Amino acid sequence: MFAKILMIVIFFAITVAIGVYCRKKATDVNGFVLGGREVGPWLTAFAYGTSYFSAVVFVGYAGQFGWKYGMAATWIGIGNAIIGSLLAWVILGRRTRVMTHHLGAKTMPEFFERRFGSKGLKIAAALITFVFLIPYTASVYNGLSRLFGMAFAIPYEVCVVVMAVLTGVYVILGGYMATALNDFIQGIIMLFGIIAVITSVLAGQGGFTEAVIKLSGITDSTVPEGMHGAFTSMFGPDPMNLFGVVILTSLGTWGLPQMVQKFYAIKSEKAINKGTIISTVFAIVVSGGCYFLGGFGRLFGIDTTAAGEPIYDSVIPNMLSTLSDVLIGIVIVLVLSASMSTLSSLVLTSSSTITLDLIKGNISKNMTEKKQLLSIRIFIAIFIVISALIAIFQYNSASTFIAQLMGISWGALAGAFLAPFMYGLYIKRITVSSVWVSFVIGVGLTVSNMFLKFIASPINAGAIAMVLGLIAVPLVSLVTPKPKKVDVDSIFSCYDKEVVVQKKIAISDNEDK
Repeated sequence: MFAKILMIVIFFAITVAIGVYCRKKATDVNGFVLGGREVGPWLTAFAYGTSYFSAVVFVGYAGQFGWKYGMAATWIGIGNAIIGSLLAWVILGRRTRVMTHHLGAKTMPEFFERRFGSKGLKIAAALITFVFLIPYTASVYNGLSRLFGMAFAIPYEVCVVVMAVLTGVYVILGGYMATALNDFIQGIIMLFGIIAVITSVLAGQGGFTEAVIKLSGITDSTVPEGMHGAFTSMFGPDPMNLFGVVILTSLGTWGLPQMVQKFYAIKSEKAINKGTIISTVFAIVVSGGCYFLGGFGRLFGIDTTAAGEPIYDSVIPNMLSTLSDVLIGIVIVLVLSASMSTLSSLVLTSSSTITLDLIKGNISKNMTEKKQLLSIRIFIAIFIVISALIAIFQYNSASTFIAQLMGISWGALAGAFLAPFMYGLYIKRITVSSVWVSFVIGVGLTVSNMFLKFIASPINAGAIAMVLGLIAVPLVSLVTPKPKKVDVDSIFSCYDKEVVVQKKIAISDNEDK
């Protein structure tokens, strides 16, 4: 117990110290929200990865989908690495940095306003961001606190409050740079921690081969008749639903404000190239490792409700309870790192959106830099309190699982934003009407499905919303009036500016033959 407590105390002390250290870089809005757009490849890549993977993935998704699909759940981690990290950086990274800098946009709602010339889009996007980041944040508290309860026998409510206060302290003090530096340290902990946990868990089952043999003999009513060894097969017992999870958790990052805004802060071309590789490797190890580990969950059992319903959030804690105290301490710090980095990114995104996109220019017409910073800090605190209260209420009411909370949030945000944001970086013809249609599809489908449940899984509903948006935006743009050519040409002129590079990167067309 002493070792576990010591690890936690040291971890908290470092995070707060970094917040104090970074105060000098958070003296204006650009520095507080984007780190002055001077963040290098390692910090950006780790900030992207640690914002991506939290207790939601480690406890909620790895537990639920590892239980449902067995070792095939590893495909989710592979999809996260290839689609959610590698392709996101390649397709969105450079263009996002160039265009947002050209437009002077600090948030995603601000991008929509300046790219499409509609203040209404900015207000709508800001409201969607604020509302639907809350359930995601609540799910982050939930997963972490379950592990704290297992390791320390501390009440859930206490875990939520402690995590909320400490995250709020270092984000309010140091802003984006404090978040990025902490993300780097927390990311290193996650990399080494997940490798140590996988090795120890499999060793406890007699090694990898023995664990696979045990898992291959397990079956239940969810496995199709005649399918043997379903939980060790390549695509598991339910390939179609597995594909839906891959789409939501991988492609969904392309439309999440807290993820995309990492590209706003990139320093240079070199940072983009290095960051792409670092982020992809990070995702392979952390996400691939989490889902691979979750695939062996059936060897450790699952808790059930009084009505006999499975509690998927109990799978990973049951697995980890077999480890030594020192390893449990490492796991706690690992998941704490993942969760606090995600939480800090979420609250910074939400508070800056509310201040810069709703209050500034609407409620307060002449908002000074000092007042903007104060407002962002106040809303960081408000957002943390609201999401903490929801997390406590959800836990006591047992209304839904972690994965479902995250599915609702990701479905609405990515369903609304992904298509217009991505197309808006590449295609001049995209219209304001098509963006509104995408907003309606993302939010409308997700919210209506919460009550009517015409799609059994909120995760599949989110994946469907994204796909529909990708189809609808170009189609609606074709049948609605074109945007003004002069305005669009001015926006896209940022891509035509010439830069000087070394010959190892590009050969000049004007060289002597």
